[in-house]
Parts: sequence; C-alpha cells; structure tokens
Amino acid sequence: MQVYIDGKFFPQSKASISVYDHGFLYGDGVFEGIRIYNNNIFMLDEHINRLYDSAKAIKLKMPLSKTELKNAVKQTHKVNGLKDGYIRLIVTRGIGDLGIDTRMCSKPSVIVIVDKIALYPEKLYKDGMEIITASTQRTPVSALNPQIKSMNYLNNILAKIEAKNAGVNEALMLNTSGNVVECSGDNIFVYRNDILITPPTFIGALDGVTRAIVKKIAEREGLKVEELIFSRHEVYTADECFLTGTAAEIIPVVKVDGREIGNGKPGKITKLLINKFKKVTGEK
Repeated sequence: MQVYIDGKFFPQSKASISVYDHGFLYGDGVFEGIRIYNNNIFMLDEHINRLYDSAKAIKLKMPLSKTELKNAVKQTHKVNGLKDGYIRLIVTRGIGDLGIDTRMCSKPSVIVIVDKIALYPEKLYKDGMEIITASTQRTPVSALNPQIKSMNYLNNILAKIEAKNAGVNEALMLNTSGNVVECSGDNIFVYRNDILITPPTFIGALDGVTRAIVKKIAEREGLKVEELIFSRHEVYTADECFLTGTAAEIIPVVKVDGREIGNGKPGKITKLLINKFKKVTGEK
C-alpha cells in the first residue's frame, strides 16, 4: 500500500514520521476513519467537516483547505485501488521539541492511509457479540470533549484491554456518574419499550457518523428514536442492543456482563437496520 504524507507517496514499509512529531510524542493531533464501499468514499464531506471541527477545538491550524484535503484522500484511494476498504486520515501538530509548547511545532503533517479492515469476526455479525463493562471510565467532557477525535486514545485502549482480558471483543464505558456513554470504539443503541435509544453527546458520547445515519434510517422506518441518559439496568433489560461505528458498521450485542439481551439473539429491529444500512452504503 502507498501512504500519503504531506503531498508525497511512500511504500508502507518506508512510510514514517519524525520521532519529534508531537503526534508521536503526545498524541497531539486529530483523525478520522472513513469507509470505502464499492469504490465510493462514504460520507467524505461529513468526515472532513468533523476533522476540521476537531482541529479547531485543539487550535490546530489545518495546512490544507477542505477541497485540498478531500483531493488528497481521493488521490490516495485511487493510487491504492481498493474497491472496499478503510481510510485513516490523520493531521498531527507536526515536528517540535521535547516540550509540550505547541508554538515549537512549525507545520502540521497530513497522513492518509488506505487499507482493508475487519474489526470483528464475521460470525459475530450473524450471531451477535458479548461485551463487558469496563472499570475504566470515559474521560469527562470537561476534561477532553469526545467530539474531538484526537490521537490520544489511551482511555479507549485501556477499556479495550479490559475487554480482551475478559475474553470478549468490546467493553461498555460509563461516565463518572455511572451512566452508559459508549464502548471503547463504538456508539451504543438499545431498543426497549418500542423506542430506539442512544446516549446524548453531552454526557460523553461521540456524535458518530454511523450513529447519525442509523438514527435517520430508523426514523424513516417509523421507529421512535431518542437520545436519553440511561444506566446499565436499561441495557440489561433491553429487548435489543447493538453497536455502531465506521469500522464496526452495525453489530448486534446479545450478552452484557453475563446477562442475555432479549432472547440472546440479534433482534428484528437490529436486523432491519443492518439491511437498510447496507443499502445506503451499497455494500453487498
């Protein structure tokens, strides 16, 4: 694969950045994950807009215009020729010194990586997955707003480690008030009492691109959709549960902390949304 770095392409084995780049030293940068379906870069404008918002929030001046950045993504996709895949778009603060003063960073760097991705085994999409609740809490909004997709992902990584140690693939994360926020890498939805519910962004949930699409699909299908604060009790007693994300797409959850959700199998609403989502993306 060819990797785009600041206007040039490098073979994957030779693609590199400076050890003095603040993205490497401090996770000082922003990113987006974008899917490719049938040669179409899915929701590119939405991802670019969110990247710019993240950059503005951390006072990172983008080195390219939105049009230039989109062209860089499209060019990298074309060079690599993947019909279906995943794009990781990264903007780092750039090369500085060993201090955290951002004024020492002369110019941000833009990196575009195109590759294949399979976040979860195919069997889990058919049969549903089990998750646990992590003891690692979601970083408070007042400390680092989750709408900023920063390269500092340690909070999520620690939750993912807990999941893997428990023998499952994903972990539910709570905020400091004990309310459900999201998982280590995905948004969460529960279906109960004929309402599709997802946590609101102001308590710490990312306003995910796939999350937004699923909400629109559900509303078009006549489902009542609400953003509500809820606890694990509402998850345990839900009729259905599923996760959403750019990489994950929509994946059913059938067991949480040892409790079966519904009848322990992917529910009809989850299956409906998965099928409708595939039509939107053009995925076969």
